[in-house]
Amino acid sequence: MKYVLSIDQSTQGTKALLFDETGTLLARADRSHRQIIDENGWVEHDPEEIWANTLRVARDVVEKAGVDKKELAVLGISNQRETSLAWDRETGKPLYNAIVWQCARGTAICEEIAAAGHGAMIREKTGITLSPYFPAAKLSWIIRNVEGAREKAAAGKVAAGTVDSFLVYRLTKGVRHQTDYSNASRTQLFDISALRWDEEILSIFGIEASCMPAVTDSDGDFGETDFDGWLDRPIPIRGVLGDSHGALFGQGCLKPGMIKATYGTGSSIMMNVGEKPVFSDTGVVSSLAWKIGGRVNYVLEGNINYTGAVITWLKDDVKLIDGPGETEALAFAAHPADTCCLVPAFSGLGAPWWDSRAKAALVGMTRTTGRNEIVRAALDCIAFQITDIVRAMEKSAGTPIGELRVDGGPTRNQYLMQFQSDMLGIPVRIPEAEELSGIGAAYAAGMSVGLYDESVMEKLSRKSFRPAMAKDIREERYARWLDAVKMVRMNSPKD
Repeated sequence: MKYVLSIDQSTQGTKALLFDETGTLLARADRSHRQIIDENGWVEHDPEEIWANTLRVARDVVEKAGVDKKELAVLGISNQRETSLAWDRETGKPLYNAIVWQCARGTAICEEIAAAGHGAMIREKTGITLSPYFPAAKLSWIIRNVEGAREKAAAGKVAAGTVDSFLVYRLTKGVRHQTDYSNASRTQLFDISALRWDEEILSIFGIEASCMPAVTDSDGDFGETDFDGWLDRPIPIRGVLGDSHGALFGQGCLKPGMIKATYGTGSSIMMNVGEKPVFSDTGVVSSLAWKIGGRVNYVLEGNINYTGAVITWLKDDVKLIDGPGETEALAFAAHPADTCCLVPAFSGLGAPWWDSRAKAALVGMTRTTGRNEIVRAALDCIAFQITDIVRAMEKSAGTPIGELRVDGGPTRNQYLMQFQSDMLGIPVRIPEAEELSGIGAAYAAGMSVGLYDESVMEKLSRKSFRPAMAKDIREERYARWLDAVKMVRMNSPKD
């Protein structure tokens, strides 16, 4: 028997997944890491903690499954995208904490670059609207603000990138500084048509080209690892994908027009548009899905900062719930006529609005608004935000969407899934497996070494929710949401 190991390094923690030769998931092991948030609302992770957790979960999952580590055949990696860091090439030590995708500290940098007139060019080349959400501004902030970073970078002593490239560097003991096409396309530094780092954009952000990793096919050769001496012999690293791209692949969305939404801390809604990019003016961005089997696929994508993180806010900050499992019953118990609407712009609004200065608000509260109604509004805002993006994608691609494939922890909430189907007016399909990002990376890695073929994706069984809400009620509820967003945006700080 040969086994595929997958590491899924996400915003909240790191998990390891182990699959057998048939693509069956045997075991999962998890380790969470700290969310470092300061008084500015800036969000960071400790890269050394992530590295230590990566080594630990690999051991944990093999021990949990009761298999021989000598039978591990290949490693796949999926990672939280846009989270960015830089490290010393010689020591591998980070220059600073990883700056998390949620963090908007690069806002002033983006505004400076926009004022200089570069925004349109950057969007044309990268497919991405200029925003602090993406790694370009985060890496630029590190170069500008971390003592000695600029000088080290100029001397060629700095490696930079997203979390996948840091893990590959550490796993290969500094031999490989690589990323894949999916992660590269999300940096706002990569020309998605020419398929290369763009020297002009790197210069605008003040980032040395020598800092950036080599870009490799998503199912390509990322070196070998023995997990810092744990394995008796090294195994190849063959499947590397950003988490949302991994989920798209794991969901089997391999054909143009197929669409999925990943519900995590935030959300990525991604639509496969085929082998040529589609550029949109509706607030969604163009990216690469992957380069697998030597062929590139493109996507339209919209990203939301707060989906599952809204549930965390309910629990940790306003303490309306003790755990996510309570939200379903509370939402079903809410007053049907209550008009409360939550706009979760805790760190600005992502797609399709792209307003990094917007502030969160509860809108339309009445005397019927209480705990149940606020919890329901928190769930509703997740579905509303995804509806915004799906409607924008339909308009951009010029094709109706027949179903939405979804994954992630919040998809266990039956209220949310039914409301999502009602708002979109199409079926929502949920696989029994939750770990689609890690599954996608495992499938890509297994296919790369010949253990799997595309038929492995047929193993996923799915549950469906179908729309049950009357059209006039759906449109009334959605219009109320759009009014709330408009109010928030009108009141966002302008300088």
